[in-house]
Amino acid sequence: MTVRVLAMAALMLAAAGTAARAADPRYPDWPCTQAKVPEISLAAVWAGPSLDDVQNKWKDDAKVSALVAKLSARKTPLEEAEKLVKEFLAGSAADKTANAKLLFAGLFDTLNAQRSQVMSGLERVSRKQREAADKIREESVQLQALQGATPRDEAKVEALSNELIWKTRIFEDRHKVVRFVCEVPTTIDQRLFALGRVIQQEME
Repeated sequence: MTVRVLAMAALMLAAAGTAARAADPRYPDWPCTQAKVPEISLAAVWAGPSLDDVQNKWKDDAKVSALVAKLSARKTPLEEAEKLVKEFLAGSAADKTANAKLLFAGLFDTLNAQRSQVMSGLERVSRKQREAADKIREESVQLQALQGATPRDEAKVEALSNELIWKTRIFEDRHKVVRFVCEVPTTIDQRLFALGRVIQQEME
């Protein structure tokens, strides 16, 4: 059993080492294979009129801020979000351009903030994983020493084996979650680009 535990721990740590080498060297805590882009560029997602005159004014408009919250929520399907944008702007009449700018300014601020929060969380988990990997390595060495000791303390070998199994499983589970969450910033980028495109089309 202890040999299997050590082999499992070694495989997990090898996988973690491969992931770490694949990460962007400019951001040592960034755990994703995707390049880290700290912020979405406004020019990359908006080709409409300047937003300089609206900035944070969207927060003062109850209707716009409520819609921004709904459109930004990942639980709102993109197709439904696009429909809500069209319905909102269709009823804006003479204020369509002003409302469109407010709406996109709100989406840009909100989704960028969501994205930053997700990325900070990923880097926090990455640091925890590095600490966990160090502990697993340390305890693997301890386990090997206990196995080779004479006389061999079976109780200690069993206790440390169980500890390593538990820590390795937690490490593996976190690794799987990180791989899933690494897709979230890209999903946010795509949502912002898609909604920006709909808003611009409705302005024309």
